[in-house]
Amino acid sequence: MQLTPKINQILNHLEKIQSFNPQNPLDDTRKYLEAMTLQLSGKKEAVAMIEELDIPMADHQIPVRIYRPKGKAVQKSSAIIYIHGGWFIAGGYETHDAVVRKLANKTESVVIFIDYRLAPEHPFPAGLNDCLDAVQWVIENAESLGIDRDQIGIIGDSAGGGLSTAISTQIGELFKFQVLIYPAVDNQLNTKTWETYENGPVLNKQGGIDAWNWYLPKEEAHNPFAVPILIKDFKNTPPTLIIIAEHDPLADDAKHLTMNMENAGMSVKSIFYKDMVHGFMHMGEVLDETQSAIGEMADFARQYLG
Repeated sequence: MQLTPKINQILNHLEKIQSFNPQNPLDDTRKYLEAMTLQLSGKKEAVAMIEELDIPMADHQIPVRIYRPKGKAVQKSSAIIYIHGGWFIAGGYETHDAVVRKLANKTESVVIFIDYRLAPEHPFPAGLNDCLDAVQWVIENAESLGIDRDQIGIIGDSAGGGLSTAISTQIGELFKFQVLIYPAVDNQLNTKTWETYENGPVLNKQGGIDAWNWYLPKEEAHNPFAVPILIKDFKNTPPTLIIIAEHDPLADDAKHLTMNMENAGMSVKSIFYKDMVHGFMHMGEVLDETQSAIGEMADFARQYLG
């Protein structure tokens, strides 16, 4: 495994990160992700406005954060639903803030970030249901939100890529496009890239096993909405871009998903980021490829948004 000097610089930095006062392995994982993204994401771009609100459900609320792009004050704006990663057990507003700001400005679209419920406190299907409910709420309230309900895309990274795949399989007719960034779509962890990168960089196999065990009840182990590599029917899926990192244990899963979509006759394009590692979207302080990927996603979005 030949890693570039910049990637080695990042990995050396990651080895030095210590979670502050972790209470248990789960808390350690969550705090480590927060520390990593805070330290490596780089300067946060200014946007025109950020709003937070809670979508009321019968027994809980779904927090969402709305990013309005710099220099755009139009009504009926295009919009992007963003589903964050973190192995289904971590992540939220602050871990993805820098990435989402870049996306809003580059795509000139409102970005709606869903802070869905996490496992193990809320195992599958709680997080997926939150995302589905939030999308439906956005559609129903598009006019008051100042967005065009017919100009919406969806983007998800890692675990969020898996959730996005499950969402678009069910209600993909609501979206003009989909972007999956190194998606987590299989709970087997038995591919060649998992064998090669069992101990990293960034992800490790034991952490993946723990996360899937926390997230996925045994009786749901063969549910394609929980394990999207099992999806056979992509009939509602919009045109899709899949971003794959070379030194990522999830790379083979992303390639497999791409092939499944192609075999189902879907419009799907993949971009392979040579030398990159899982999570490189959070490493803009060091990597030029972070901004390159933002540009690729924005170009893809513009093909389908009016």
